[in-house]
Formats: sequence, structure tokens, C-alpha cells
Amino acid sequence: MKQQVLQQFLGLNILRLFVGLVLLFLGIILWEVFSKGGGVIGADFLFDYPRKGMTLGGIFPTIMGTIFVTMVTTIFALPMGIATAIYLSEYASNNWANQLIRASIRNLAGVPSIIYGLFGVAVFVQGLGLGSSVLSSGLTLGLLTLPYIITTTEEALKNVPHSYREGALALGATKWEAIWTNVLPSAVSGIVTGSILGLSRAAGETAPILFTGVAFYLRYLPASVYDSFMAMPYHLYILSTQHHAIEEVRPLAYGTALVLLSLVFVLNIIAFIIRYRYRNFNKARI
Repeated sequence: MKQQVLQQFLGLNILRLFVGLVLLFLGIILWEVFSKGGGVIGADFLFDYPRKGMTLGGIFPTIMGTIFVTMVTTIFALPMGIATAIYLSEYASNNWANQLIRASIRNLAGVPSIIYGLFGVAVFVQGLGLGSSVLSSGLTLGLLTLPYIITTTEEALKNVPHSYREGALALGATKWEAIWTNVLPSAVSGIVTGSILGLSRAAGETAPILFTGVAFYLRYLPASVYDSFMAMPYHLYILSTQHHAIEEVRPLAYGTALVLLSLVFVLNIIAFIIRYRYRNFNKARI
């Protein structure tokens, strides 16, 4: 008995130690970004265009470009990913072919993002003739996000008790009616949370858009999905590694990193709020 208590004590404290280390490193990173980038944040930085070789001005085109390409990614990846997960979870039989499909989807989640960028060049930029554009980058990021959306949605659907389906079928509902009225409302918190987390990761990717549409500097916002665009991840990469006056623009790089972190943080907060509200809604239904 004493040995079990000791093992539990040691295990719990080891877990606390690792959690503390993670929080420590996260705090150091956040403090570095906030302390060095907070001073440049202001209306001019957020709503002005870059000037004088990006040594002055703001990042408004990069913010709007990031939003545009994320919207294209959402429109492409979200319906396709959720529909695929519904089929695999609710309709597909558990045979070797579907098991292979599931394994392939999970393996795609581990493919380096630069591979998706090269695939986007071959398929969207050159193969379909879309050129270097918001559309090409959005579709490429959509492919990157699909495995996450499919996996998280399928897991959320599997966590819904089978009694929800059986009860609807017993009342005379069709299988799709049971899924639409009982299963999806119960799984929507997990679906939305996983989808938003996948999209927030896509919003911070550099390699896939590097080859498919992002530009170093533009004097205008994209007028359509067939135009090139600026984006915060690539802008941050240029300011940090490729700029002719790296030390001079270092505060602008930290400011860009702070805005990008804030965007991802807002997306995560939205996912948390939706998850919390739908969880309470489902409890009220029960």
C-alpha cells in the first residue's frame, strides 16, 4: 500500500514538473515577444502599409492577406473534412480498405508542410493554371488542414453514445435524420474546436504559401482570389532572416509576431467559447 502511494506521489510530481517546464518555456517566449513587440503596436502599425523597404509603416496588407487566405482555406477544407468524417464514422464499414484510408489520413497529418507547398505548385499553380494567388495558397492550406479536421471530427462523432442513434431510429427517423438531429448537435463542440485549431495552425504556416501565392511586398490588397497577397508568417520570415536591415526592423518583426500570436489566440478563444456553450446546450437537452 505504501509503495503504491509513493508511486502515485512520484508520478504526480513528475507530471507537475513537466507541466511547469512547458509553462516556463511558454512564458519566456511570450515575454520575449510582448516585451519587444508591444512598443510598436498602434493604429499606424495595424492599419498602414509598409514604407521605405519595410523599415517604416505597418502590416495592414499582411493582416488582410492572412484573413483572405484563411477564409479560402475554411470554405474548402471545412465542408469536405466534416463530410468525409461523417462518412467514415457513420456509413463506412470496418474493412481493410477503410482502415487503410484512415491510416493514410493520419499519416498525412505528419507530412511536412513544405511538401504540401510543392504539391500545391504542381497541382494548383501549374496543373490547374490558377497561378500564384490567394486561391492556390488557400487550397494548399486546405489540404494541409484536412487531416486534422477529418480526424478530430471523426473522434467527436465516435464519442457520441450509440443510444442517441438508436433512439432516433426507433422513433422512425432515417439514418441521416438521426445523424443530423442527434449526432451532429452532440458532437459539434468537438468538431468546431478541432476545426478552428487546425485552421489557426494553417494561418501561421509559411512553407505552403511560399510557393503558391505570397509576395514579398505589394502596394495594394488582392482584388480577387486570383491575385497575389502578403501574409503575416511570410512577412515575419522576411523581416527576421532576409531583410537588408535586420537589426533596424527587429521591433517590427516582434510586433508582427505579436499580432500573429494574438490572431491565433483569438481563434482558440472562439473555439473554447463555442465548445463551452454547446456543451451546456447538450447538457440542457439531456
